[in-house]
This record gives sequence, structure tokens and C-alpha cells, in this order.
Amino acid sequence: MVSAAPFTAPSPYTPPSNLSAPPIREPSDIHTTASISTFRPRHLHLDWSIDWEAKTIAGSVEHTLTPLKDGETSLTFDASYLEIRSVELADGTKLQHELKPRHGSLGNPLVVTLPSPAASNSELKVRIHYSTTTDCTALGWLAKEQTSAKSAPFLYSQCQAIHCRSLVPIFDSPWWKITYTANVRSKYPVLMSALPVDPKDPSKFLEPATPHDAIEHPEQERTYAFSQPVHIPSYLIAIVAGHLEFASLGPRTGVWAEKPDLARAKWEFERDAEPYLTALEDMVSPYSWTRYDSVVLPPSFPYGGMENANMTTLTPALVVGDRSQCNVLLHELSHSWSGNLTSCGDWTSFWLNEGINVYLERLALQYVNGPKEGPAHRGFSYIIGHKALVDARKQYTDTPRFQRLVPVFKGGEDPDDAFSSIPYEAGSNLILHLEQTVGGLDIFLPFIKSYFKTFYDRSVVTQDFLDHLFAFYSNSSEITEKLKKVDWEAWLHGEGVALPVKMEYNDTLARQSFALADRWSQVVSSGSDPSSAGFKSSDVSSFDTDQIVVFLERLHDDPNAHVTEKYSKYLDEVYGMTSKQGNNGEVMLRFFAVALEDEKSSYTQQAASWVAKQGRMKYNRPTYRALYRINPELARKTFLENKGFYHPIAASMIEKVSRARRTLRPVDHPAGSSPNTASGERARADDARALLSLSSRRTLGWHEGKHVALSFVKREANANHHLPCLLSRALTRLAFH
Repeated sequence: MVSAAPFTAPSPYTPPSNLSAPPIREPSDIHTTASISTFRPRHLHLDWSIDWEAKTIAGSVEHTLTPLKDGETSLTFDASYLEIRSVELADGTKLQHELKPRHGSLGNPLVVTLPSPAASNSELKVRIHYSTTTDCTALGWLAKEQTSAKSAPFLYSQCQAIHCRSLVPIFDSPWWKITYTANVRSKYPVLMSALPVDPKDPSKFLEPATPHDAIEHPEQERTYAFSQPVHIPSYLIAIVAGHLEFASLGPRTGVWAEKPDLARAKWEFERDAEPYLTALEDMVSPYSWTRYDSVVLPPSFPYGGMENANMTTLTPALVVGDRSQCNVLLHELSHSWSGNLTSCGDWTSFWLNEGINVYLERLALQYVNGPKEGPAHRGFSYIIGHKALVDARKQYTDTPRFQRLVPVFKGGEDPDDAFSSIPYEAGSNLILHLEQTVGGLDIFLPFIKSYFKTFYDRSVVTQDFLDHLFAFYSNSSEITEKLKKVDWEAWLHGEGVALPVKMEYNDTLARQSFALADRWSQVVSSGSDPSSAGFKSSDVSSFDTDQIVVFLERLHDDPNAHVTEKYSKYLDEVYGMTSKQGNNGEVMLRFFAVALEDEKSSYTQQAASWVAKQGRMKYNRPTYRALYRINPELARKTFLENKGFYHPIAASMIEKVSRARRTLRPVDHPAGSSPNTASGERARADDARALLSLSSRRTLGWHEGKHVALSFVKREANANHHLPCLLSRALTRLAFH
């Protein structure tokens, strides 16, 4: 990393001087049951106690809200798998409440009756006493044996997209943003997505420091207090608890980790954290959150990172000893602007969070690497991302509405069902295309600054972005005409794999990777002996992780080069993929993608052992998918034996791998064969048992399950009498969930 001069070139374009934030649109979000159109949440106070033995959090939440209309006699909160004990006003007046039947992934609406009609623009405070349950989808509980230090159990949360409602009854929509405070009682130290404050004097902010006394004396329950003074969407409420220690990375940055991991985590991130923060400030605006601290979680965490305000949570898979994964830290830090300050208003506009954020992340890479090498680093990131985009869109071939940048959800669908690289990569490519369309970075970066200034502390939807884009460039008829010629329909709503335009990236850093992959492709496609092709370890000795990744991806993507066992085995022997790179998840993911293309691969067991320890969905979902394709029994066995390791979100998504592959689908019978053959019966029985299993684990909603199961029962009723019985049991479970 080098010191880089700021982007100081004067813009040749002058925007209108009267640009201002437009009025807030009428609230709309199909993924909430809460009263977002009639009440605006302002603040909430959490008063929690962590029950480590029961694996629940109990206490109360006090909501401060503003009625938007006169005369409302009730309001609704989102809730999911919660035990509601009582509801009252701040003065203690008891309120009637009802937990409505479950609406699939949207949960159970909590309807509260008000004592008198609400007056618009007044202040209303509602306190809800409740407890989470063991079905909470936001929390991950780990026994001490599952941690690095093995000295205490561990708790962490993941609320994005709509899982906060299983942690607290709330307006669980990004449309309205809130501030929050919290008091949490626990016998193990607690962190939250907020700044720590003195429990006896909440106005006094505390500097982060290792809680040695609490670690040494866990028998004593303590109160931890927090304050988040910046408005955030509900999905950024987060909690982490366990034996964590702190290390400073710079004046405003630090990292928390378990003691055995702290020194390695500090080394991994200390070179880059503060320069990344400074770069983003220079590019966009001053940092608004006081501090930027991260927490390295145990390996079951399902994401690379989560941008929880003041407390980014990171997978330990980033700590590989070569700083090659620090771009994830940069990505999460960039969210301090894109997503956290200016947030998507609903989950169809999620690309505004992630697409703009990836654009900022890659622009910052260019910034910190200097004017000479920076453009190559930026371009290389786009090359890697493009492969992820293509793979993601192929996975949604059967659901093309999820291939869109602005996805279309049907009633009750979970936003997690559409989670992929598409909003990240298609979104960032659209922003890059706009940069190139308007005339380059000097003209486009002022728009990015204006966007975050105009929508500071606001939630926006796609139309807000478009309106501001055209308003910003309205002083130039030339630029406006160029923007009108952008194929907006294709970019935002187009289906299929390809981007609407062929993007050109700086490929300086990719050329060596491409050349090596092409050499391997020629040998593989010709069927030649790889040992006589001149491959040697020095081929990759100068490669960094990203260059190895691009080499493996290009080889894997060549339709004329089917890498069979002998080639993957030799590639591993020469380059030490599993021996030298075994700690690097990015490399292992791509190597197993190559090795598991051959149904006779000898790497199935090794891949299964590896994926059993990978909580990050970027790693486990594709690997289970590849494993399931060639050895479904091993994939099932591996998952069932390790399901308790995965966070509930990851476990649910992994189960959908098998469902997408074959489970719950009609059995295809060869021509001339009977649907009642033994193999067909076994397959149909597997389908029935799979549905029964999914219903018991509540990963299949009632409406989805009913449709699939009833069609299955009708088809099988005359074929085999015991199969409909299995389905009937599954339907009963689904109905009562």
C-alpha cells in the first residue's frame, strides 16, 4: 500500500445549486407486517437479560413512535418466534395485544390496541415485555467447546434481512430508521452495534477496552450499557457476547477477538484499517460514527462480514496470515456510508446498499494503491466479481425474477431467498457504467458525494436514486441525453446471465492468471499427460490470492476443458492447493469447484471435511452444491452431522441446496419404466421424508409446503399408500407452525 494523493481534480461540470432532499415517499415494504404507513418509529430502549443456560434473551423494549395520522386505534409490530408477556404504555397503563397467526417468513404480527385514538405528530411510548425463544433465527449460540478459547459460551446475532423481529418486537423494515439505547445484564462481556456508555451515567461514552475483570470472574452478572445516537435500520441492531479481548488498530479503529486469535487478527487488519477509513472520508464525507471497531467471530458466522454500526462482525476465515482478505474489512467499512447512513427503503432496492458500496470499496482500492497501480487493483476486483455475478445468475435460472437487479418478491417470500452476488456485482457494474457514461470519475464522483449528502440519514428506493441522478446532471443537456440512452429497463429489470453492455476492465493483474489457465485448458482439452506439460510450482510463486482465484475460475469456466481427477490431482500436487493454501477459504472454494466437477473425484471426503467447518455461506453453499451433485448421500450426511454448527440462516439456505437440486420435485422415469419401480419408490419416499424433515425444522413455510405437498399427495395417492401419510404429517406440522 502506498500513500495516495486525494481525488482533487476539479470537476468540469457544475450541478444545480438548489438540489435538496425530496419529500419522503409513502412508506411501502412487503416484507413487514408493521404499521409503517401510520406510525414512524423514532427510538427504542432495550432492557435485556441474557439467559445462557436457556439460550434466550428476556426483558423489554420501549418504543418511541410518532403517529402519522389522526385516529389510529391500534398499531402492529413485527414479531417472529417471540414469547410476548405484556404490553403497556410508558406510564404503566396495560394494553391489549394479540399475536396473530404466522405469515410464513414474515412472522406473527403483534397487534396492540391503543387506549384512545392517536393524534398525529404526538409522541407515543409503548413498552413490550417479552422473551426470545430457542427458535430465534437471529441468534447463534455456541458452547464453549465451539470457540477458540474454550473458556466460555458465545452469542452473536445476524439480523439482516428480516430476522430482527425474532430478537425484538419491532418495525422490522429499513424504511424507517431509529436510534437506540440498551442495558444488558450478562455474566459474560457484551458488545452491541452502538457505543459503550457508563451504566450509571449513560451520557458518558467509554473507550473500548478488554474487560479483564468480567472474564476472570464470570460468576458475577454485570450490566453493560450502550447508545447508538445515529439513526440505523432495524437490521443493524446486533449483539455479541463472550470472552473477547480488544486491540487498537488506530486512533479510531480497533478489533475484538478471542484471546487465541487476537494477535493474528490485529496483524491482519492493522496496516489497512485506518488508511481505508481516511480514504473513504476523502472520497465521500467525514465519518459519522465516532469509532469503527470490528469483532472476529467464531467460524459459524454465515457471512464474510456484517456492517453492524460501530461493531462490524467478521468471519475468522479472513484471518489467513497474508492480509489478502482485507478487502472485506474495506467493504464493511464502506457501508458506514452506503447502507448505514443512506439505506435502502425496502429489499427490492437492496442493490443501492450493496452495488454502490462495492463501487466505493473498489474505488478506495484504487485510491490507497496510488495513481500508478490503483486502476489495476480496481479492475482486477471487477474481474473477480464478474465471475461471481455469472455464477449467481445461473443459480437462479429457474427463478429469473431473482436474476434482476430489482428482484420481484411474491407474498411471504423471505428476502434471503434472493440473497446472492447479483445486487453487489450487477449494481456496482451499473454504477461504474454510469461513471463511464457521464464522462469519467472527475464528473461522476461529485454526484456520489451529492447522493450521500442529499440522502444523509435517509432511506431511499431505486426511483429516488434515479431522480437525483437526472436532477444532478440537469445543467448539461449532453450528459442528460447520455443518461436517457442507458438501457434502464435491462439494467434494473432484465433477466438472464449477461450484463446489458459489455464492460471493459483493467486486466493488468489478471493476464498472468489467464495465461496459466489457458495453458492448463489446452492440456486438459487435448487429454495430454499433465506431468509432461512443464507445469511447476514457480508458475504461481509470485501470485497473490486473487491471482490464484482468477486462475482457478478461468480454468473451471472453460467449457472445452473438463477437469477430470487426474488433472485436479496433479494441479494440487504441483501447486499445493490443499497443503499450502488450505487455510485460505478463497482458494479452497475455487479448487473444490474444479476438483468436484468429476463425479469420480477423490476430493469428496476432503471437501466434506472442509465444508463442515465453514460457516460462511459464500463457502458452504457452493461447496455443498458441488458435493451434492456428485455424492448427495455424503452431502446430506455431512450437513446433518454438522447442522448445529451453522447459524440458523446458513442452515436454512444449505437445506435449500438439496431442495433446488432434486428434493420435492417430480421423479423422472425412463421411458417404458413404471413409476412404481423400487428406485422410483425410494426417490419418492425420499421426497416425502425431506418435506417432513423440512417441516419439522420450520425452513419450509406453510403456503409453500401446502402447494408442494398437496400436489405430491395427489400424484402419489394411488401409487403407494404410506407416502401420503408422511406428507400428511408434514402438512400438520406446517399448519401448526
